[in-house]
Amino acid sequence: MTRAIGVAVWGTGNMGSTSIRSVTAFPGLRLTAVITSSQDKAGKDAAAFGGLDAPTGVSLTAAGPDLEATLATSDAVAYMASGDIRPEEAIADIERCLRAGKHVVTPSLYSLYDPASAPAEWVDRLTAAAEEGGATLLVSGVDPGWGNDALAVTAASLCTRINTITCQEIFDYSTYNQPFAVKVSCGFGGSMDETPMMLLPTIPTMVWGGNVRLIGRGLGIEIDDITEEVERLPLEETVDTVMGPFEKGTQGAFFLKVIGWSGGKRRVVIEHITRIHPSCAPDWPQPDQGVGDHRVIVDGDPKLTITTRADVPGGTRADGGNTTAANRLLGALNWLVEQKPGIYDGLQVPLRSALPAEAETARWS
Repeated sequence: MTRAIGVAVWGTGNMGSTSIRSVTAFPGLRLTAVITSSQDKAGKDAAAFGGLDAPTGVSLTAAGPDLEATLATSDAVAYMASGDIRPEEAIADIERCLRAGKHVVTPSLYSLYDPASAPAEWVDRLTAAAEEGGATLLVSGVDPGWGNDALAVTAASLCTRINTITCQEIFDYSTYNQPFAVKVSCGFGGSMDETPMMLLPTIPTMVWGGNVRLIGRGLGIEIDDITEEVERLPLEETVDTVMGPFEKGTQGAFFLKVIGWSGGKRRVVIEHITRIHPSCAPDWPQPDQGVGDHRVIVDGDPKLTITTRADVPGGTRADGGNTTAANRLLGALNWLVEQKPGIYDGLQVPLRSALPAEAETARWS
């Protein structure tokens, strides 16, 4: 039987905990280590952070100068620590893994969703580390990333003509118990006189601009400009959520567009229609069912709409979306370990990479 790929999960937040759960069940993978930035978590079984009923036998290890001994037990690293407000630290961590010969998959470096337009210094550093260690790197997002690259390009292949491609995330955050992301990053419950971190000028392009360029290039056009449009609405009444009440008059919804232009025409658009409660912004696009979904809309011939949603037992739809994003990355490892050292993007890596026959069969158990 083909040996399973040993995976170390770095991080125990939303994506880290999701990855722990996925690695323990994903065909052809085995959990070999979990790395945490918190000394208080070190020594505890990974099951406590992956929502698993049975112990995994893998104890958390604190990141530190002697991490190479932990990395030595693994073939690959699922780097799930945050990189949005600590990009230099995240790059240094990933560089360390690559130099140690570990293949890395991560959603943490937004600029590297499209390596061709990423900062040259970052690309050079990580390419050199990958070549030194004989390893590979894939960066793809959590929107989910496959919806903002491979699915969009696949959808367009079903059309004879393309005017515009729009990737949408439509989500109600009333059941999403992540106060920092919801209140600080997105600004829900905050003053309409203050612009939240996520909506500050240039930040949306930093996060999603790479996806816009990647889709354009994957379909034969060059994106020559990216613009942003943001509309925000206040709550008309106080609402209750899993995080408690959000007061009337505070930010209740936003409609964000990151627009890629080519030859003076809108060609690739990534939209986020996000609410703290379903009662807010009723005239904006709504999910087909429940609290949220993702869509790819090709305005062309034909006009094609693909709607996706994911649910996990006992979790929110955000948990389902995170699971598909993690599984996209983890599922790429079987392909990545066979490639030449270097950085790969979401269009180069097959959306479904072939698994060994015995691993594929296990998926049906």
